[in-house]
Amino acid sequence: MKKHNEQFEKNIARLVKSTGEQQIPSEHFTNDLIEEALKGLPKDQPRRQKRSTIMKPFIKSFIKIAACVTIVGALLSAILMPSLQTSKERAASVVMKYDQLQMDILYEEGYATGSMAHGGTTPPNGEDVDAMFFKTYGVNPFVDTEDDHLSTFAIDVDTGSYTVCRRYLQQGNLPPKEAVRVEEFVNYFKYDYPAPREDNFAVFFEAMPWQFGAERKNTQLMRIGLKAMEIPDEHRKPAILTFVIDVSGSMNRENRLGLVKQSLRMLIDKLRPEDKIGIAVYGSRGRHILRHTGLEDKYAILEAINSLQSEGSTNAEEGIRIGYDMADKAFVPGYINRVILCSDGVANVGRTGHEEIFKMIKDKADKGVTLSALGFGMGNYNDVLMERLGDKGNGYYAYIDTLDEAKRLFSNLTGALQVVARDVKIQVDFNPDVVRSYRLIGYENRDVADVDFRNDKVDGGEIGAGHSTTALYELKLWPEKAGKIATTYIRYKDPDTFEVTEISADFDSQQTAEGFSDISNSFALASVVTEFAEIMRESYWAKGAKLEDTLAKAKQIHTELEDNTDVNELVDLIDRASRLLKDKTATEPAPIHDEDGPQPAEIHYK
Repeated sequence: MKKHNEQFEKNIARLVKSTGEQQIPSEHFTNDLIEEALKGLPKDQPRRQKRSTIMKPFIKSFIKIAACVTIVGALLSAILMPSLQTSKERAASVVMKYDQLQMDILYEEGYATGSMAHGGTTPPNGEDVDAMFFKTYGVNPFVDTEDDHLSTFAIDVDTGSYTVCRRYLQQGNLPPKEAVRVEEFVNYFKYDYPAPREDNFAVFFEAMPWQFGAERKNTQLMRIGLKAMEIPDEHRKPAILTFVIDVSGSMNRENRLGLVKQSLRMLIDKLRPEDKIGIAVYGSRGRHILRHTGLEDKYAILEAINSLQSEGSTNAEEGIRIGYDMADKAFVPGYINRVILCSDGVANVGRTGHEEIFKMIKDKADKGVTLSALGFGMGNYNDVLMERLGDKGNGYYAYIDTLDEAKRLFSNLTGALQVVARDVKIQVDFNPDVVRSYRLIGYENRDVADVDFRNDKVDGGEIGAGHSTTALYELKLWPEKAGKIATTYIRYKDPDTFEVTEISADFDSQQTAEGFSDISNSFALASVVTEFAEIMRESYWAKGAKLEDTLAKAKQIHTELEDNTDVNELVDLIDRASRLLKDKTATEPAPIHDEDGPQPAEIHYK
């Protein structure tokens, strides 16, 4: 398609220059256009070729009419506008819009089987990747305590991985293993940890014998739960929210933009009179469409949201920069100053590399303007970019696939907006006399060097009011040894004063439950979710584990928590995944595992 696009641009340029000549493309011109597009089709698809023969006259007519309308508009603009430069820009815009129109038509009709999903010609984000974009961070290994008894990581409250994988399964497909991040599966669920009454955090421990996978004996599963202080909605700080909304052509698929608009309308209903909202958008270019406005002019806010329409390609960089410029001008010290990005994560115009954007977002977060990344869409979706944007912005990343998910996300609006602790890091100091080895399950891309735990220049994670986060360890204990298993240290900064606080809590082997039936429902749920995620990502440590066994445990929990809609849905998803895995196993050879197990990951968070 690249060669064809270049030739088409040359033809348009010739037409613009010859404004006094024929102002419609010739029959020969449109025929050549169609033939060039159809030449790229595979030769071994007779059904497609037959369909193309039937649809070709219709496509020719449609493209010819579209070309006539758009080109004539450009030519008239070139004649009437005094500035030659403006004329050239308008002509270039015609080329882009016509190119997108042509590719969208061909794609919908099944012709453009090799075209970009986003309707452009440049791979997104500086990569040669289109469609769904994920990244694997490896699997944490077991670590002997005699070699390293400290485990250090930044907390995570993101949930995007779970909802993305849920969408795959509900559509009848297994998610790519790279899409599964265990910690985001676990942290999607609510475990009803009691909130602290005085301190910023409450810490919870539980452990039980755990037989998961093959050839491991005397292992325990230990859970560490962290619950942040709650703030009543009436005591929430006023919020200055700047929405940066992707309105590119890719957002028109699956009615993504429609879901964004529905979600924003619902969010507005939860805001208070002192809150203000500004809106910036980006398609081929970024622009602001609503200055920061209070709810006294709610009609203007809704009118701006309702006016959103998808257009062009995706200049994410320009849109984000405009959004931050707006947030800077509206900044109020002591308020919640938050940029909320709504996008599918694709960026195919401008400087599509992302490091400059990350640097700017990190600098703004350090000055008090944070960012949350809300992902939309299935197919042509960049999970990696959306997660990193949320992390760099000291906010969070969530994926919204339904209006119900939006309602769930915004049910605790204070928690979603007001940060109560920033740069939160956890260090677990295992007792080598009791614990032989350990592995942190998940958090591979949140690793922090042990020596940086008390280095307050090294980033951690952020947590909102009333939010919780959970981490799980698999432990190998020394036989017949008892006593303190570990001391957990939590270090964080006050979001306003940046004062650093460190707390600690111990966990003893005497607190370990005897079995699955003796633990709390919340720990049972977390253990089942962990098993589910480990199997779905094909973890080395899950070899020999059967999803049918995990499903049986999930059903057992369901009898105790039958009114919990999240648990009901989990049972359904595990059941779907179990059936899909059986079908996959029947048609594919068994995977070969490295007998030495995974090696320590060299990736460090931020």
